[in-house]
Amino acid sequence: MTPAPSPLAVPFPPMPPIAGAVPRIARAGYKDWGRCDLTYVELAPGTAVAGVFTRNVCCSSEVELGREQARLGQARALVVNAGNSNAFTGYRGREAVEAIMAQVAQHLGCPPSEVFVSSTGVIGVPLPQDKARAGLEAVFAAQPCAWEDAAATIGTTDTFAKGAVASAVVGGTAVSVIGIVKGSGMIAPDMATMLGYIFTDAAVEPAFLQAILSAASDTTFNCITVDSDTSTSDTVLAFATGAAGNAPLAGFDDAGADAFAAALHDVCRQLAHLVVRDGEGAQKFITVTVTGAQSDESARRIGMAVANSPLVKTAVAGGDANWGRVVMAVGKAGEPADRDRLSIGFGGTWAARDGQPLPDYDETPVAAHLQGREVDIEVDLGIGDGRATVWTCDLTSGYIAINADYRS
Repeated sequence: MTPAPSPLAVPFPPMPPIAGAVPRIARAGYKDWGRCDLTYVELAPGTAVAGVFTRNVCCSSEVELGREQARLGQARALVVNAGNSNAFTGYRGREAVEAIMAQVAQHLGCPPSEVFVSSTGVIGVPLPQDKARAGLEAVFAAQPCAWEDAAATIGTTDTFAKGAVASAVVGGTAVSVIGIVKGSGMIAPDMATMLGYIFTDAAVEPAFLQAILSAASDTTFNCITVDSDTSTSDTVLAFATGAAGNAPLAGFDDAGADAFAAALHDVCRQLAHLVVRDGEGAQKFITVTVTGAQSDESARRIGMAVANSPLVKTAVAGGDANWGRVVMAVGKAGEPADRDRLSIGFGGTWAARDGQPLPDYDETPVAAHLQGREVDIEVDLGIGDGRATVWTCDLTSGYIAINADYRS
């Protein structure tokens, strides 16, 4: 049964075609579901690639190989399998990935190292090579599809297709940046998030693409959480086909480099927010803003402690303005903080200032704010200039129901 879209769902945006990147989908049958579950994107020769990956030490072979391949900087194809993560599957899992890479490489006449593979789904079940082989043959013969179809196909427990678009002018040439992402649970990334793919027709040198993707990830994908669990398969890849014809960007001194980096960051931010909006069982999108910390990194850690707190998340789910739970989460973060300088607010209304509840605090506007779909939590530590913003969702009984029945 197809789940109802999240109440926080956002319509899929109109997407321009990206010259040099052609998506196709097919059904490999990794699970007993009546939908496509294999996505294939053929990339033009010379496409640059960059990637960020999970730091989960029990990562999949797809992640291990992807890290090695991304360092080489070139890509000709992307394959995404949905329904089976192929993680914790030993040599059989690696053989399955290498077989996919070899089959696509033979089809395109390129080195296997230029074929990137991702898999997502149940952990501990080797990817069936016969289904992958047949699925690839089907997708090679398939007609190109819309990016929305590709976004839907990479999903697992997702309730809506997720995409983002931005544009920039690089040295007088207009370029497009688009992205698709899947993710709904097991979300607390570390150098990446879920499965996300960014495509641009801009010409960008691989080293510069890697630098700006890593920087963008730090303030977007690495600042979201649904349930504090970091997946074995988290991956974000960026592909630059160069088809727009601009002079290749190699650094920030190049004309238009700032604009391109801003567009890529915008796409990453949009995608990160969409994942939180589709958090399993989510009813509310929560923004946690931390100011006055010792450093930006300290602020991010404190923000994530608040965002990951089950007590904070359930209070928001219930519309309870229990600011004491936020105080607790700040204190447990292990970062520099002074209880007597700490201030807590909701939706622009301060509940506590300088370590004490405000004598004229009126909970009425805060309670009204917490009834909405968008909830803002403000934390000011008052000890420095560090600041960060992180995003999460509330924790409801829906999350428990989805994950209790995940393999059923």
